[in-house]
Amino acid sequence: MAFEKLREYGVEKVAWVGLRLALGWIFIWGFFDKLLGLGYSTASSKAWINGGSPTRGFLLGTTGPLSGFYKDIAGSVVVDWLFMIGLLFIGGALLLGIGMRITSYAGTLFLLLLWSSNLPPKSNPLIDQHIVYIFALFLISAVNAGQWFGLGKWWSNTNLVKRYPILR
Repeated sequence: MAFEKLREYGVEKVAWVGLRLALGWIFIWGFFDKLLGLGYSTASSKAWINGGSPTRGFLLGTTGPLSGFYKDIAGSVVVDWLFMIGLLFIGGALLLGIGMRITSYAGTLFLLLLWSSNLPPKSNPLIDQHIVYIFALFLISAVNAGQWFGLGKWWSNTNLVKRYPILR
């Protein structure tokens, strides 16, 4: 019965929605773990709400040709806020299915910055998960995956998005 519904809805659509939601969860989880210190990447004592910096520990451990730049901005209040806002809005937009185009651009910039903080990547000389996530963001945007199991159709029909199509 469940597989019949899947076929009826379209396995491709389900796959795109699954990819969109999984990627959204990665971003939103990062936000809440850094905010609350859920004990995965961030200990409770280092949570943002407990006075910790969401960027300090990671950026101080960067390596490669850009590490000096990243170490200089580690723990900056502005960088902490931009990082957390990025995680929240990219993850939230992906989970809701809205703003897929601008989310793919913002997410790409966000992920390129993370990727460039440790060059070359430790697990592969060129490509790591950040680059794969960038491709996934652009594919999600290209197929307009927010229109399925999300608010994408409604969002696209708002006057704001009609006036500024980049928000689609």
